[in-house]
Amino acid sequence: MAKTHQYKTNLVWTGNKGSGTMDYRSYDREFTISIAQKADILGSSDSAFLGDKTKHNPEDMLVSSLSSCHMLWYLHLCSENDIIVMDYTDEAIGIMTENADGSGQFTEVTLQPVVVIIDEAKHEKALSLHAEARKMCFIANSCNFPIKHAATCIVEPKR
Repeated sequence: MAKTHQYKTNLVWTGNKGSGTMDYRSYDREFTISIAQKADILGSSDSAFLGDKTKHNPEDMLVSSLSSCHMLWYLHLCSENDIIVMDYTDEAIGIMTENADGSGQFTEVTLQPVVVIIDEAKHEKALSLHAEARKMCFIANSCNFPIKHAATCIVEPKR
């Protein structure tokens, strides 16, 4: 039987300058995401849509969610396969297409993890586990666009 999990967030728009949404430029796009017992996330729309470029936007958070979910599954799978990961970084890139009517959608995300392991004999297995992590990632399984991987695995024997 499948388990279910519930995630509760609270979003508060903080961009009312006093006249609400009287027109497109009369309000700010800032918001605060609160989750019980966690630090608040200050967000805005992308600067291309009159947002504050210094704050996280929903598009950044979607790409970050995919990247971090993949990493967490990958590390789990490596630990189960006796692969010691010493370092993991990812410069994920998401492509969003904006339509003529202003709507849009992500068309792809490419994860580019660079993983450092200590055992040359585990190199191929370490690379192959990215495909397994992709199958397991909750966030990736919820998306309707391709999530690609351009993984690099570096072996640095422990000294």
